[in-house]
Amino acid sequence: MHSIFFLIFRRMRQPLLTLVMTYAIAVLGLTLIPGQDAVGNPWRMDFFHAFYFVSFMATTIGFGEIPYPFTDAQRLWVTFSLYATVVVWIYALGTLLSLVQDKAFQQALTERAFARRIRRIREDFYLICGYGETGGALAYALTERDRSVVVIDIDPDRISMLQLENLRRFIPALHGDAARPRYLLEAGLKHARCKGVVALTNDNEVNLKVAITSKLLHPEIKVICRSDSHDVEENMASFGTDYIINPFDTFAKHLATALQAPGIYLLHHWLTGGRGVDWEAPVDPPAKGRWIVCGYGRFGRAVCHRLKSEGIEPMVIESMPGMTGMPESGFVLGRGTEAKTLHEAGIDQAVGLVAGTDNDANNLSIIMTARELRPELFVILRQNHKENQSIVDAVNADMVMHPSAIIANRIRVLLGTPLLYQFTSLALHQDDAWAQSLVKRIGQLVGYHPPAIWEVLLDSEGSLAVCEALDSGRKVILSHLLADPVTRENTLPVICLLLKRGGTSLMLPEGSEGVRLGDRLLFCGRRQARDRMEWCLQNTHALNYILTGEVTSGGWIWRKLGLKSRVTLTGQQVASKDNGG
Repeated sequence: MHSIFFLIFRRMRQPLLTLVMTYAIAVLGLTLIPGQDAVGNPWRMDFFHAFYFVSFMATTIGFGEIPYPFTDAQRLWVTFSLYATVVVWIYALGTLLSLVQDKAFQQALTERAFARRIRRIREDFYLICGYGETGGALAYALTERDRSVVVIDIDPDRISMLQLENLRRFIPALHGDAARPRYLLEAGLKHARCKGVVALTNDNEVNLKVAITSKLLHPEIKVICRSDSHDVEENMASFGTDYIINPFDTFAKHLATALQAPGIYLLHHWLTGGRGVDWEAPVDPPAKGRWIVCGYGRFGRAVCHRLKSEGIEPMVIESMPGMTGMPESGFVLGRGTEAKTLHEAGIDQAVGLVAGTDNDANNLSIIMTARELRPELFVILRQNHKENQSIVDAVNADMVMHPSAIIANRIRVLLGTPLLYQFTSLALHQDDAWAQSLVKRIGQLVGYHPPAIWEVLLDSEGSLAVCEALDSGRKVILSHLLADPVTRENTLPVICLLLKRGGTSLMLPEGSEGVRLGDRLLFCGRRQARDRMEWCLQNTHALNYILTGEVTSGGWIWRKLGLKSRVTLTGQQVASKDNGG
């Protein structure tokens, strides 16, 4: 607000002063020039009538000469004043139009309207800094789950494109530098409903500044940051950043999991992949033999480190070792797009290939050349840009590493279903046979399509009927929550993956497990089953039917009808017995 007033007065100061001065001279002249009244006596106009006349004269309304006809001297002065005031008004209005079109003024108005909208938010929301590929994917995922989002981005074109996105919820967006605390505060950093800040810009220093500002101004808020530098990660961690996501290290961990336990990798990929990930055959990368890594940048180093930890010594192909650094073991100088370079790296004996440069065209060329030389290679492709998705799909790589998708997917799980993140972390400690069995069990329920994942908190807001039953002393077990509220003998196509009670977590609890107030449950199953479970959780009569088998009605009319039906049924049964039935 202060910046708006400052801009207005700074730009309009000279026009307004000129306008006031012109009015003052015109009014003063009319009061000094003598005139005549209706009978010809000398008369001078007072200040009130002079100001009134100049006011409508300057706007060319033209009410006529008041209160008496003017003399020639007065008319000469009025003629001069008329042209002077009209010119000054044109000057003032032109300056005003120029001010309205000024980008700084428009930005100030936009920020004021944005800040006012944020102050009026009455539901929990997350603040996303950076609306690139990662931020866009995350915003879409959160709005699909009915979560509110606020966005800041330094690129005005991205903010304009956001307004055209067909999202489930409207997203307030601000064009500004997230590294400046002023914009974070305008976006609701200290708002009582702000539950988390996600820094997803492509600048590590900006993400670091966002993390520092968020933790200093709102210490209890959850902060998630993107970083591809280990030094910056350590700095972020020192300020208490809750989650730091490095897409290259994250994928390298996934590769290590696939090498050790393909079933666990498939379970993790399927449950956390979202709606676009169908069931697929387990990825089984070769754990022995020669691997070739093309590109020794941030991604290549992370993959090489993981392969070495698995006992695999990779061969690196790098065209600019002076920039990326020299590999610890031997390497081949080149890009990997030429057959000669691949032969020097030992493509004839290779079992796996990583096309990990920062150029999608080179990565695709590497894979096509390598497959011509050795068709049975296990291929990993790094995808740098989302718009290349169609040609990436066409190359049919065994594994694809897209940094933006990895970051957005993980943050979506952290914010949308935090219990799923805990479940997948605990699943890493299980054996591969356990994971494959669970994948098969889930696949039989949902038909090997992406399952719905949701959390349930047993409190008065999320499960009113269950809470009332537990408060009244009735026993409710997990199988009651999994029963079909239409036919209680049937079980919903749902699996309880995790039960969290206090500081303890129970994976795949049995149906006989009793539930308590405050329990948090993670379910997986068909999407239609979620709605039916919601009926059981919130509707007292539906839950009572599941617990007792008795159908009760809520309203007075329905209770009367229900009583009449039971009396009629009883009479029919008695008559049937009397007739020997």
